[in-house]
Amino acid sequence: MDAQRGLEKLAGYPFHILTWVGDDGYPLSVAIEATVDPAAGTASFRPPAGLTVPLDREVSLTGSHIHPKPGYGYDERRHVTVWGRTAPAGPSDTIRVEAVQAWGWDEAEVPFFEYSERTVGQSRRYLRGLSERTGRVVRPRLSFGWLALRATRLPFLSATIVPVLLGIFIAAAQGFFDLGAALLTIVGGFAVHLGLNVANDVFDTRSGADDANVNPTPYSGGSRVIQYGLVTLRQMATISFAFYALAAAIGLYLLATRGSVALLVIGVLGFVVSIGYTAPPLKLVYRGVGEFAVALGFGPLMLLGAYVVQTRGLVSAEALVASLPVAILTALILYVNEIPDRGGDAAAGKRTLPVRLPKNVVINAYAIAASAAFAFVVAGVIAGLLPIPALLALVALPLVRQVYGGLKQMYDSPYGLMSVMAVNIRLHLIVGGLLLLAYLAVIVMSAVAPGTPLFLRR
Repeated sequence: MDAQRGLEKLAGYPFHILTWVGDDGYPLSVAIEATVDPAAGTASFRPPAGLTVPLDREVSLTGSHIHPKPGYGYDERRHVTVWGRTAPAGPSDTIRVEAVQAWGWDEAEVPFFEYSERTVGQSRRYLRGLSERTGRVVRPRLSFGWLALRATRLPFLSATIVPVLLGIFIAAAQGFFDLGAALLTIVGGFAVHLGLNVANDVFDTRSGADDANVNPTPYSGGSRVIQYGLVTLRQMATISFAFYALAAAIGLYLLATRGSVALLVIGVLGFVVSIGYTAPPLKLVYRGVGEFAVALGFGPLMLLGAYVVQTRGLVSAEALVASLPVAILTALILYVNEIPDRGGDAAAGKRTLPVRLPKNVVINAYAIAASAAFAFVVAGVIAGLLPIPALLALVALPLVRQVYGGLKQMYDSPYGLMSVMAVNIRLHLIVGGLLLLAYLAVIVMSAVAPGTPLFLRR
């Protein structure tokens, strides 16, 4: 902030802290009551008793406020510091500070987490300077486990395990099951997803999207490990390559043992969509089709891929229909998580739907898409493609209303949206889990009570 704005804020505090560096090189601080004149660019005060304030150096005036909340922490935090040189104010012993620069923070204007993010660049510059002075690398550190969890965004693997297991369960309900192939499929799916997560951080850093984002949350804004100096860009690129290499090796092995053209097509499309999500030349998310790419990748491609591996090349309408609600709900996780990122995304040229669409359209589109996911479940059961127990997924419908209401209330509050994003992820998990339970019921009933009608039209 400029000096005048700093003085305007300083005038709002009843008392101030005067600080300067003494002749012995040690800082001195003392409480005073200054008269602030923002228009003149000055602040005046009487010298504190027993102390001589030098008139030949820079001093600072600080005003601050913090409100303790027992059992919670603090709120209403704000502070401002104005720097300037001292000079006599006239014939009296009053001293004047002619403001030169100011710096401060007001929690009512900038939330604490955003304030912290805005100082990341300054922190990195400080650590670089410290490294140069000490001759050794000085940077923040995390334990390997926490760093791996953060860098790969491991908890988001739920978006992979649901479609992969569902594809395996559907195949098992039809009499196809190969445990070894199932385990390899799960590992391969995880590897692709983790490679995608890490690659997104690499390319979003290169494009400036993550650096421009000052409102990251646990669900959005990337892992931030590059921004915080925990892992280098090159290291993240190497990690991403390693995950994709593992996925490719597993995919080639499954393809060789299955000899399926359908699996080849699904595998190639999966790699293209995954790598091309943020990487050039496709950069799908920058071209406005990121949400659709995620729906395709984490819906039909994942589920059908797992199904085809088990059935050795067969493709069914049942597996395709089962993938649609999963695809929509997974895409909606990304969609909602993009809302707090829209400022940084827009600055980097990422044409996500929340960037391109007005607020009311984004919110209403969520309700329509989420409702469509449940409509596919009902239609699939009526058509005899999905088992009757799949209707249990409808118990999650109230969560759609909860997310919809949260979006209307918290749309412009990135940190208020965190609870909304958590509910939206839970919606995906509950629906996916209930669909898995529905097929588990089919598998069990087929074994213990063959002939039990679990489909309407079979």
